[in-house]
Amino acid sequence: MLGKIVKGIGGFYYVAAADGKIYETRARGLFRKEGIRPSVGDDCEIEIPDAESLSGSVVSILPRRSILYRPVVANADQAIVIFAVSKPEPHFGLIDRYLTGMLWQEMPVILVLNKIDQDPEKGEEMADQYRRAGFTVLLTSAKKKEGIGELRASMEGKTSVLSGPSGVGKSSLLNALFPEKRMETGEISERIGRGKHTTRHSELMVVGKNTYICDTPGFSSVELPEDMDEDTLCYGFPEFTPFLGKCRFTSCRHMAEPDCVVKQAVEDGEIEKSRYTSYCSMLEELKGRRRY
Repeated sequence: MLGKIVKGIGGFYYVAAADGKIYETRARGLFRKEGIRPSVGDDCEIEIPDAESLSGSVVSILPRRSILYRPVVANADQAIVIFAVSKPEPHFGLIDRYLTGMLWQEMPVILVLNKIDQDPEKGEEMADQYRRAGFTVLLTSAKKKEGIGELRASMEGKTSVLSGPSGVGKSSLLNALFPEKRMETGEISERIGRGKHTTRHSELMVVGKNTYICDTPGFSSVELPEDMDEDTLCYGFPEFTPFLGKCRFTSCRHMAEPDCVVKQAVEDGEIEKSRYTSYCSMLEELKGRRRY
């Protein structure tokens, strides 16, 4: 029987099968010998010797279309990163790191700016900034049910990985999107202005025909991909693309070099200064990684 792994915990893999049931399975020893580790999102073949007990074995993993490593999710179609316009205040450097990391993994990404009812003008400004950088941006309010239909339409027929810092309203958004699948909603700590960690592991939720959502644990920092380097970082910033290859030096890293077309674009307002600041910060981090 074919199915999809929707959760893996404690050596057990829970598989949503073609018959609409969830089966508890173990991976056969063959996977360990071949160095294969089943992941959430994997399409697989299972054997169920005892249908009444809803348990069995994963006997094969089908070829993967894609694999995300942070978090580990197979066959994802898109990443949806959620930040709040306010409460907590958005950390632009964190937004940029996440977007760059997703692009590096060749994963289509949608930026969702939630809680726009808190500050609509600020939300529109942020959306305009990231749209001009080349990203798809949706504005939502779980509280006011704004933008919910558009966000739900963007998920239909796809496997979406949802990520974002704690407290931005991921669970509240999911409750608004799919009220039939109520999730735990964390309270905001008034003292530190952040949410409690209510999502503890990656898990796929079946929310429609061929439609899955992976809600990942909230993060407060994002590490750059291990295989990213100083020469390739610029490709994680789509707004740089029209200017690449036009600097005086072919090896230009767009910081201290003279006659840099990218730096000129920042001065001319064609590239947002905050985005360029994020680029410089990441570049310095990659330089430090090389030294050590």
